[in-house]
Amino acid sequence: MHVARRSSMGVMRRVTAVVALVTITIVAFADLGSAAPARVNGQGSSYVALAMQQWVADAQTSGLQVNYLPTGSPQGLTAFGQSLADFAGTEAEFSALASPGVGDTRGYQYVPSVAGAVSVMYNVQDSAGRKVDYLHLSRRTIARIFTGNISRWNDPAIAEDNRGLVLPDQPITVVYRGGQSGTTGLFYDFVANVAPDIFGPWAARNSFPTTVRIIQLDSAPSFVPKSQAFQGSDQIAQFIASGQGLWSIGYDEFGYSKTYNAPSAWVENAAGEWVLPYAENISAALESAALRPDLSQELSGVYNSGNPKAYPISAYSYIVSQCTASADRPTCNGPYSNTGVTETLATWLRYIACDGQVNMARIGYSPLPPNLSQEVANSIARLTGQPAEQLSAANCANPRFSGSVGEGGGSPPDPLAGIAEIGAGGVASATGTATGSGAGAAGTAGATKSAGGGSTDWRKATPVAYSGPAIPTSNTIALIVLLFVMVLPIGVGIFRSRRKSEV
Repeated sequence: MHVARRSSMGVMRRVTAVVALVTITIVAFADLGSAAPARVNGQGSSYVALAMQQWVADAQTSGLQVNYLPTGSPQGLTAFGQSLADFAGTEAEFSALASPGVGDTRGYQYVPSVAGAVSVMYNVQDSAGRKVDYLHLSRRTIARIFTGNISRWNDPAIAEDNRGLVLPDQPITVVYRGGQSGTTGLFYDFVANVAPDIFGPWAARNSFPTTVRIIQLDSAPSFVPKSQAFQGSDQIAQFIASGQGLWSIGYDEFGYSKTYNAPSAWVENAAGEWVLPYAENISAALESAALRPDLSQELSGVYNSGNPKAYPISAYSYIVSQCTASADRPTCNGPYSNTGVTETLATWLRYIACDGQVNMARIGYSPLPPNLSQEVANSIARLTGQPAEQLSAANCANPRFSGSVGEGGGSPPDPLAGIAEIGAGGVASATGTATGSGAGAAGTAGATKSAGGGSTDWRKATPVAYSGPAIPTSNTIALIVLLFVMVLPIGVGIFRSRRKSEV
């Protein structure tokens, strides 16, 4: 009897010791972080929404609760400034809003997230009724179309850009973003810079501001002779690619061109080369971007870049967050009151800076250059108040650290490069072989120019799905649960062995 009692007491002491060990470990792990990661909600840019989809999905797979709504850059900035969102996605600055300074009270920083480009999408047929998917447009022709100066597809300027190809006499339907839009701001900033003599009178006729970017076009009664407004990037690309979109042209982020198989125009850059908005061309153009002290962008050098590879309508996108007071960021006004929000954003931004850049070229963007990935790390330091991590090829998977833009970043060759002239009837005077597609993946398609000026078997663009890299997290609760599951069987095993010995 006494032996059994002593044995039972021994078992209880061991179980108590195990429980104590678990308790001590729980306390130790809890002390490693100030708070468990919290759910964060963001909204804003639809320009960056395709990248956000991947980043948010990867975050949620890894246990981080991140949500994002593509409401438009100005709406995102306003929601952030009013503390209705934890972060914003944007290409516009606070200065472009109707009520500038709305974010000043809360404080903010611009955190680079990815490089992208505005594609000029279109839906046109040749005189034989075949789809044209190699359209070439100079910067000035684009400016004239989107200010209503060119209103029909058979305009001589379009024919000149396309080796003399005369398109049918059809009215051009200009598709634009309704409401406030950062993409609108970028696109018309480009127009203002490359054709100021066209932009100035058009802006004056429509009472548009000329000291800040135009972010809304709805108030322009004489915008163009024929136009169609849509609220989101998806809707614009879907419409242009559809049968209803025949004879239309619009502006949208390049990734939507790939997703909805809407051809993107080849744009002539300042070097006289025709380019598409692939990652290598976006990257080349943004070498000429000028970043202000707060990292917001001044892009006149991009629109007029002399780099032969530069796609001229390129820009960075940003995430806007709170930040601790900093000498180099006078807009910062203190950290998040919820330290769990800080932990989630810091972990997520670290992933975006490195692993999150790996597949950007495949979905229509270009990864950040090394100096801007480092700026993300610096932004994390302003979030947490800790020293900034120094990024390099050794600890950051961003392909730009290794001199690459990643898979899918190379542009196909110009399909009109081998064609001297296309007559009024759409017949090429010299035989050319086209490789690739206006919106397609790189690679030889072996398609020959058709007699009607269209093409026969261009490779079509297909969006590429991928499983993104995991986001490392420091979820204290998860670690505690895992440790408890590992330690508990030890106590159970001791108890069972003692019970057997008693029997």
